[in-house]
Parts: sequence; structure tokens; C-alpha cells
Amino acid sequence: MKDETVPKQIQQQAARMMSILGLHSEPVGVRFLTEEHQAPEGASPLEQHRYCQALMKARHGANVLLGAENLSCPAAASAFGFRPLPEGLRSGKGLVGFGIVSNEAVAKKMFEKMPKLAPGQIKWLHLFPLTGAMKHPDVVVVEDEIESLMWIALASLHATGGERVQGSTAVLQATCVDATLIPFLEKRLNYSYGCYGCRDATDMEKNEAVLGFPGVLLEGIVRHLEFLHEKAIPNSRSKNAWHTLRRRS
Repeated sequence: MKDETVPKQIQQQAARMMSILGLHSEPVGVRFLTEEHQAPEGASPLEQHRYCQALMKARHGANVLLGAENLSCPAAASAFGFRPLPEGLRSGKGLVGFGIVSNEAVAKKMFEKMPKLAPGQIKWLHLFPLTGAMKHPDVVVVEDEIESLMWIALASLHATGGERVQGSTAVLQATCVDATLIPFLEKRLNYSYGCYGCRDATDMEKNEAVLGFPGVLLEGIVRHLEFLHEKAIPNSRSKNAWHTLRRRS
């Protein structure tokens, strides 16, 4: 199989995922670019955007770039190795000020435990709607209703041979760290309920959450979603057992 056929397959797999689950927006491909010249043609650098906002734009069809100069969220910029974490966050005072935690020591530990890339390890983050993928994504991020994400997690469990799905979160940096960086670093699916920042800064709804997984798992996940689509998904969504209970009651 020629390499140039792969993006077409990725596009088809993304479209199939959307169709099976009824996703409300696009799965997003994320690429970690290590050189300045890797910035792809057609991708638009965003000015002063948070990572979660770039993800939102990609979910709605935009092909965008974020780098050290235009990533406005200091916590995300630190996680991606673009610049050091400001003292106000590192000390814990910032999260206390936002009303997220009441104890500076708790906030300080949250940031100390934050997974991160080495300074300068990457130059750009490239985010794009997966149905328009022209390159292999390093990570796929899906933000949608929790029930849809459940099926992706189940399909991932099958694709990895039955290994239990783990979730790691500080209920902080849900899109940048939980759904993007952890899948990239640990080569596994990770999920998050969201966080103060992404819910404040984007159109994420109250009943929505986010997960991410390595791009190499996409084919296996979609293959098992097709299997789930044959019986398990429609049966579960029909709620026959619940309706039977209601009739008995």
C-alpha cells in the first residue's frame, strides 16, 4: 500500500466514526512538529488562542497552528515545552485566586505532577479536522457527549487486547494534557471530564467530555466501532431493559 493512500483512509475512518456515533463535531488530528519548516501549507497560525480554543476551531473545521508565540494559556504553554510555568501558577497562588482550590499546596502539587514536554522539544502544534487529514495524526482528540466517548473507550479496549482503560486527570488542563499530551507520551487512550479552563473558554457543553488516543490506534478503534454498531450500540441506545422495567412498574 502506498503511503499517499493512508490519509484518505484516515479521512474515511474519521467519517465512519462520526456516522456510527452521531458525533456533533469533528474528531481532531494533532501533530507535534519538531522543526519550524514543518508548518504545513494551508494551516493558519492562530493569534493568542488557548489550546482548548484551537481544538474547538479544529472540531468545527479549521486547520490551525499553535506555537510558543501564539499559545496564550501559560499552563498549556508550559506543558508543551514552549515556556516556563509562571511563578503565580507554580506556587499554587493562581489556582487559589481562580477559586479552583482552597489550598496553595494542593495547587502546587497539581502542577508539579503535570506531564510535560522538554523545553524546545516541539515548535508547532498542528490541529485539523480528521475528515480532512493530509498527514498521519500523532494523537486523535474527540470531544462530545459522554455516551459517545464510552463507545470509543470500549473500542480502544478491544483494539488493545482487553487491557483496562485508564484515566489520569487533575481536573485541570483537560484538553492539552489529559486528552493530548498523555496519549502522546504514554501511547494510550486517556479521558477527562473537562476542566474549569476549557469549559470557560470553549463551547464544551455540560454533558460533554473529552478523550484522546494515539493516531496509530484509529484503525483498530473504528474497526471495533463497526462491530459495536451491528448490535451493542443500537441495543443499548434503544433502552429495551429500561422500558421493560417501566412497563412492569
